[in-house]
Amino acid sequence: MENISRFMTPRCWEQMVAALGLQNSATTDIANRDVTAAYAEPQRFYHTAVHIEDCLAKLDASKSFAEYPAEVEFALWLHDAVYKPYAAGNEASSAAWARKILLDAGASGRQIERIDDLIMATQHAVAASTQDARLLVDIDLSILGANVTDYDVFEKNVRKEYRWVPYFLYRKKRAEILQSFLDRTTIYTNDFFIDRYESRARMNLQTAVKKLSSH
Repeated sequence: MENISRFMTPRCWEQMVAALGLQNSATTDIANRDVTAAYAEPQRFYHTAVHIEDCLAKLDASKSFAEYPAEVEFALWLHDAVYKPYAAGNEASSAAWARKILLDAGASGRQIERIDDLIMATQHAVAASTQDARLLVDIDLSILGANVTDYDVFEKNVRKEYRWVPYFLYRKKRAEILQSFLDRTTIYTNDFFIDRYESRARMNLQTAVKKLSSH
């Protein structure tokens, strides 16, 4: 993955809060600290600050496609803020945390609603319905189109997060998830991501499904 040291810093957070039309305060400073700390929790191997930094770098390269770029950025910061591999509803919990931060910072109801929808889109259960949600989902899934080495590290790190699941069950469920992306007409929806990642993502997923199914 790219090494983007300028992301996920207090200054980056402050600029994003300002872009949302909110005031930086002790409340938003505490939120930044707590969210950053969450991404360093010991149960995380893939869903860490490195993933968020990579997502923010991808947004930086594709921001022109966003209707509300600051909202997409905030949703990316928060979309995995709650991550408990053994629990359901991580996206809903992350969205709830985002709502609290935004409400405390004086965000409008429409901003809160849109960001909530963006975070919930990362469940990948249904097709994203807005321009910004499609962009955010493409960014979140860009790891599928990484080079072979980075994709292999990604798969190993996801397995570490689910190491408590018996392997026979893990490989079955994981293969089903990866196959569900292959079954889509396209994995990505924006031409920007299709051109850069679609072909490689399909090769990575086909290789991973074959490996999981051969054990």
